[in-house]
Amino acid sequence: MFLEAKNIHKSFANHTALNDVSIQVPRGKVFGLLGPNGAGKTTLIRIINRITMPDQGEVIFDGAPIRPEDVARIGYLPEERGLYKKMKVGEQAIYLAQLKGLSASEARKRLKKWFEKFGIMPWWDKKLEELSKGMQQKVQFIITVLHEPPLLILDEPFSGFDPVNAELLKREILELRDKGHTIIFSTHNMASVEEICDNIALINHSKVVLQGNVEEIRSHYRSGIYEVAGVCAEALTTCADYEVVNHHRVGTVDHYQLKKADALTNAELIRLISEKMDVRLFNEKLPTMHEIFLKVVGESE
Repeated sequence: MFLEAKNIHKSFANHTALNDVSIQVPRGKVFGLLGPNGAGKTTLIRIINRITMPDQGEVIFDGAPIRPEDVARIGYLPEERGLYKKMKVGEQAIYLAQLKGLSASEARKRLKKWFEKFGIMPWWDKKLEELSKGMQQKVQFIITVLHEPPLLILDEPFSGFDPVNAELLKREILELRDKGHTIIFSTHNMASVEEICDNIALINHSKVVLQGNVEEIRSHYRSGIYEVAGVCAEALTTCADYEVVNHHRVGTVDHYQLKKADALTNAELIRLISEKMDVRLFNEKLPTMHEIFLKVVGESE
């Protein structure tokens, strides 16, 4: 594991923010840190960044207890952005890159490449307050990743983005992962989790209530529902082998949702429905991460 939080406890006054929280973040993966508002995600992120310290527990970073100097190897994009509104965009980007250890010339070279990629080069000499919220988000993201840290922590990175720019950012996150960066991705958008996360941890009421590989989690919560469609010679009806959960017709094509008996194999189900239908579609309906989120959070209330 590239990063581990082990048995983290943290309290503020009479509020327990984290209660024996442990997560394991694999190297070179996108790790989704999920949970309702107030669950403890931001507190855990601040502990990993050494902004605050745990009451108990430890953070292991790249095989050793995290040290103050390791913070330079972390790129952190907080949910509450913190750029200087009155300062010119390029000027402050170079300044902040220098704080991360880059020379002014190297910072300028890297920034121009990123600004061109994100289509914001014309705003180099503009004050930040002259930019739209989405443009400001792009600048903040670029500053976060510019020094190429091995660990990136992105807290609600799509906030304020339109669909086109959100898609651009998703591609960049996946490209960074493919280059070997480890990314902790905190979000409320479950659709984004399915698109870009390899592993997740779900925190609710200060505790981890679910953790693991996204596809394995979705498979674990499978319900046995299958989507089938085709031209029917004979209508499908509930029988001992499957239950008809839903049915509608589009033109000449019938669309069904079937819940198969546990003992029935997929091959047997296809054979049975093929006797009554020219099958055009056969697909297991795995639960979405949104559905799993609601189920697990509800069970842990």
